[in-house]
Amino acid sequence: MKLVPRYERLKQMAQRFPSLDPSAIETCLTMLRLSNELTGAYEAHFARHGVSHGRFVVLVQLFAAEDAGDTLRPADLAELSSCSRATITGLLDTLEKDGFISRTDHPEDRRMYSVHLTSKGREFIQGMMPDHYRRIAALMAPLSMDERDTLRALLAKVSTGIPALRDP
Repeated sequence: MKLVPRYERLKQMAQRFPSLDPSAIETCLTMLRLSNELTGAYEAHFARHGVSHGRFVVLVQLFAAEDAGDTLRPADLAELSSCSRATITGLLDTLEKDGFISRTDHPEDRRMYSVHLTSKGREFIQGMMPDHYRRIAALMAPLSMDERDTLRALLAKVSTGIPALRDP
């Protein structure tokens, strides 16, 4: 079989499948490759610090709430983190076991509690954030501010098409 550039193969396939848009496929594959590379890089970054992505997100949410003088309940954390309450419960269990968070009973409702960073958790996230922010800045360094604005707008526009992938 003769090796043909991917875009040329897609154009050939479009002759067989008229609904195939070679440009759309190539663009989507590029985004998927980038997504996989970002996921791998983030996993390595979090592993260097001994946390998972989920644990990091919870710690950052708690840190931000603490900075704003707010407290968060597990349901708040689930909503802010875009994950299920069951997932949050598991994350909170391990964070508490490792001494990063504490849970405080609600004064009026025994079924509710709020979640707080411990001094260990606060020190951990404060120690990790400079490295985290430096790495994100390095990732985005090749783009100008205008290009970043354009990229955000384009990604938001693409995200409106996601239901088309989900629909039966």
